[in-house]
Amino acid sequence: MKEKNIVEKLKDLYNLQQIDSQIDQIQILKGELPMEVKDLEDEIEGLKTRMERLQEEINELESMISGHEAKKSEARSLLERYEKQLDEVKNNREFEALTREIEMQRLEIQLADKRIEESVKKLAVKKEQMLLNEETLKGKQENLEVKSKELNDIIEKTEKEEKQLRRMSEKAIKEVEERLALAYQRIRGTYRNGLAVVTIERDSCGGCFNKIPPQIQVEVSQGQKIITCEHCGRILVDPQLFGLQVEEEQG
Repeated sequence: MKEKNIVEKLKDLYNLQQIDSQIDQIQILKGELPMEVKDLEDEIEGLKTRMERLQEEINELESMISGHEAKKSEARSLLERYEKQLDEVKNNREFEALTREIEMQRLEIQLADKRIEESVKKLAVKKEQMLLNEETLKGKQENLEVKSKELNDIIEKTEKEEKQLRRMSEKAIKEVEERLALAYQRIRGTYRNGLAVVTIERDSCGGCFNKIPPQIQVEVSQGQKIITCEHCGRILVDPQLFGLQVEEEQG
């Protein structure tokens, strides 16, 4: 295959940049929506996990309250039985034994009441937290629904165009010399606007807007070598050069 000259190499780079910039415009149209949707999905998942743990704690507290209530009921039954037996005691030893049992059951009832009260307070707090979490979850789910719809609408409108542009980009980068393609991707990844190949506009770099010396501008317009901006490292091109080249080829 015939080695491409500098103008052809620059033309390939410029063409690739034009395609990738159109892809970037679609991503700008989507804005922060993809990230916002992902963040909301993660937050909802985390919230659901916390609510599951909270529900387990609520269930445990309710079970504990039921257990204390059962113990209290059992202690009351025993207390009533022992109090009735007091009328039938035959000696002091039986009386003292029954009195001790009665005292123990009263203490059991008091202890059960105390634990029930503590558990009920904890349960009220947990249920309040659950209600707040449910409200938060509802709000996030509604927000997610809105954001997802916005994103899906944009994707629906741009999906065909984006797929076509990505195919064009894959094809275009194969036309670029490997060394230059790697440099292009490195520079492109350095800047948020994705510009690696820029023109000179009003005597300034189209990427960083720093002034380009007249001599450098002349060299760029001649297309005899690859020239980068001394300030930002972007590759400088003159599209008019490609126009002349195309006309010469067609002629």
